[in-house]
Amino acid sequence: MTGPAATAGPFFIGRIRITMSAVSRPFWIALGAVSIFFHLWLIFSGLVPNLVSRPLHMALALPWALVFVAKTPWQKISGLILTVIGLAACLWVAFNHGMLGDQYGFLVGNLQIAISFALLGIVLEMARRAIGWPLPSVAAIALLYGFFGEYIPGEFGHGGLPIESMLGTLTIAEGGLWGSLTGVSVSIVAIFVIFGAILNGGEAGQGFMNVAGAAAGRLRGGAAKVSVISSALFGSISGSASANVASTGAITLPAMTKLGYPKKLAAAVEAVASSGGQIMPPLMGAGAFVMVELTGRPYVEIMVAAILPAILYFLAVWVGINAFALRYDLPGVPEKDRPDTRAVIVTSAFFLVPFAILLWGMFGGGYTPQYAACLAMIAGAALLFLDGNLQFSLKRTGERFTEVCLSAGRQVSMIAAIILCASIVIGVLGLTGLGVKITSLLLSGSGGMLWPALLLTAVACLILGMEVPTTAAYVICVSVAGPALTELGLDPLQAHLFVFWFALLSTITPPVCGAVFIAAGMVEENWLKVAGTAMALGVGLYIVPLAMIANGSLIDLAANPVWALVAGLKVAVGLTAISYGLISPRPVLVRIASGVMGGLVIFVAGV
Repeated sequence: MTGPAATAGPFFIGRIRITMSAVSRPFWIALGAVSIFFHLWLIFSGLVPNLVSRPLHMALALPWALVFVAKTPWQKISGLILTVIGLAACLWVAFNHGMLGDQYGFLVGNLQIAISFALLGIVLEMARRAIGWPLPSVAAIALLYGFFGEYIPGEFGHGGLPIESMLGTLTIAEGGLWGSLTGVSVSIVAIFVIFGAILNGGEAGQGFMNVAGAAAGRLRGGAAKVSVISSALFGSISGSASANVASTGAITLPAMTKLGYPKKLAAAVEAVASSGGQIMPPLMGAGAFVMVELTGRPYVEIMVAAILPAILYFLAVWVGINAFALRYDLPGVPEKDRPDTRAVIVTSAFFLVPFAILLWGMFGGGYTPQYAACLAMIAGAALLFLDGNLQFSLKRTGERFTEVCLSAGRQVSMIAAIILCASIVIGVLGLTGLGVKITSLLLSGSGGMLWPALLLTAVACLILGMEVPTTAAYVICVSVAGPALTELGLDPLQAHLFVFWFALLSTITPPVCGAVFIAAGMVEENWLKVAGTAMALGVGLYIVPLAMIANGSLIDLAANPVWALVAGLKVAVGLTAISYGLISPRPVLVRIASGVMGGLVIFVAGV
């Protein structure tokens, strides 16, 4: 098999179900291959002007975001028209980058104004077709504020911006659409998405499942623990809780329900474990790479800082499963269904070899993360030629490379659409000064106190994250809340990790909880029951980011490993007590006392 993410029929982008009938399959395979080679070429070719590489990145994403997702003839025709216009606009910017650099973000003539409006409108439509209305709606409101905010009375108005200056900064300068956030998408995120597509195209996914089965299958609640381990491994490279649920859940959910696990528990385990994949190093989806750009910290530093909190999160899930095992009879995976030693060793090599090369490249070789990923990608591509029995098949290999091209093309385009759209919001916040005003509002609303400001930030992250992808919600929230939190005394990395964790809350927290919806649908259970169980099981998602603030040493593993481990042990004890208090079938007073004691351990006398 080709791993849990491989598909042979319809594909999914956002919430849109599509088939190959949109346009001929060979075209999409070729386009995916072009996208892969383009992004690899950028890494190996040296410096390419930003006003060339970033517009071309968007140009390659246009057909996927506008045509590939088309379900009706009208959507296909309109998508083709918008794609042609968008391609012309992107190529115009790329070919004229030298001239545009001399204009310093100021448009000249009606043609340039028209091109700017076209680019902005097409980016909004790309995001709408890829992920739905919420994010493009936020971006559209931001644009309207940029155009008409001067008419808003009071401190939340702005002094007015010449249209040539505002549109120029957003579309022909290295800000707005072509800013540093898009640069992260071009040079780092796209590379790791391609790396993930290569791993998923081969036996790596099955390797995740086999390692998890061997490590936890025989334990009490073993089927749920297999789901936790496999989803953590897979989620680190997928970068999407929903994609993780749909892929690993196709294997783990039937296994749990077959063994008699309550449906609400099986779905909750998968939703919670899949959500945690985005905070699990070494890859952490796209969030870590965006954090590199926004904080100016090296990728390795962010990865090391994130490791203990991620382990604590999955520890809480593990403890929660043990507590549920006191309520229900949760058997392990039957011996006949557990992988044999040979299968574990062979299939684990399909992800261990690329991961080892990746880590060696970053830590031992001193290469940039994206260059190290390219080296790991070469190893992963070589492994596509073999199956779990180390046998070669030309037909199977061709099918795998085909799926890699299709998967990489559509995933790179979806992330490009998200980041380009979020870049509009960030650009307007900077141009109008609205970000500073919201930061001031946050400071005044919290009375200049840290914990009330954290609470307001957490609520904002939860609300924005309900229908906006985690990375976009994090970028927007940290742009306005990050300065306030750092002004109140937080280290910038603390503030960014806090916001990123809370931007993930909406995956399991009602009223809109994407991972829960998908998992509940797969087991045909009421989503509210699943959400309630997931919130108890995933309590670490609510507690750990607060613990990172109360115990600053927790993210200081590189500089102060002893104190970081002490803080981690302290938080682990508290989380264990809270999880048992929430879930175990003990008397109510015992559970309340356990939860209170756990909270005191975590938050009193921080380390």
